Amino acid sequence: MSEWQKKTPLEWLTYMNKEVTVLAAEKHQYQGWVLTVDPVSANILLAHPLENGKMSISAVLGHAVQDVEIVAEAGDEMKEKLAHLFMPEERQRYSQEEVERKKTSLKDWLETNHIPVKEQGESQTLCVAGVLTIDPPYRAEDCHSSNEIILSRIQGLIQGYLARQQCQL
Repeated sequence: MSEWQKKTPLEWLTYMNKEVTVLAAEKHQYQGWVLTVDPVSANILLAHPLENGKMSISAVLGHAVQDVEIVAEAGDEMKEKLAHLFMPEERQRYSQEEVERKKTSLKDWLETNHIPVKEQGESQTLCVAGVLTIDPPYRAEDCHSSNEIILSRIQGLIQGYLARQQCQL
C-alpha cells in the first residue's frame, strides 16, 4: 500500500481545490485541479481547463499514486468553476429567488390539481405522493421515480404546465 493510500479522508481534503502534480507508477505525471479523492480507492479526479473555457476530467488510480505535490491554490473564480462543474447549465442560470418562485408556482399548481406534493426538508426538492421527486429548476427532466407510470404521467403534466406558462408570457 502506497503512502497516498494510507492517508485519511481529512488529509485528502487538504488537496481539494488545489492544482497538483501527481507522480504515478511508471513515471507517469499528471497535473490538474483536484475535484475529489475517493475515500475507498484513493483515486484522484483531476480537472483540466481547456482553451474553450470548459474542463476535461481525468482519474488517477489510487494504487498507482506515488507522490502528490501542490502547485497552486484555487482562486475564487476557479473554486466556483470546480464547484459547478457537474451542475446542469440550466440550473446554474437561475438565481435563488427564481428557483424559489418556480418551486412555489409548480407546487401551488400541483396542489390546485389535487396532486399531493411536499417540500423535502431544507432542500429545494419537491416530493410528489412520496414516490417521485422534482429537483430545481423543476422541469419534466428533473423528475425522478422508480415507478415509470407515475414518472411518465407527472412529466407529462409538468410539460403541459410549463407550456401554458410560456403561452402566458
